[in-house]
Amino acid sequence: MQTVTLNVEGMSCNHCVNSIEGAVSKLGASAKVDLSAKNVTVSYDEGKLSVETIKEAIEDQGYDVV
Repeated sequence: MQTVTLNVEGMSCNHCVNSIEGAVSKLGASAKVDLSAKNVTVSYDEGKLSVETIKEAIEDQGYDVV
């Protein structure tokens, strides 16, 4: 398992948390959103997923990965 922390702009509430964690979960990874730090820590299988795919899933929810 690989773990990466991504800086994400535009998150402000529990809906944002659920949206991002749900989208990452659908990829087969797990995410933990930290609203105050404006980041998302993702654990994933690097053999099945890439960081780019995870970033796209978050951006598809309307957030900016910086």
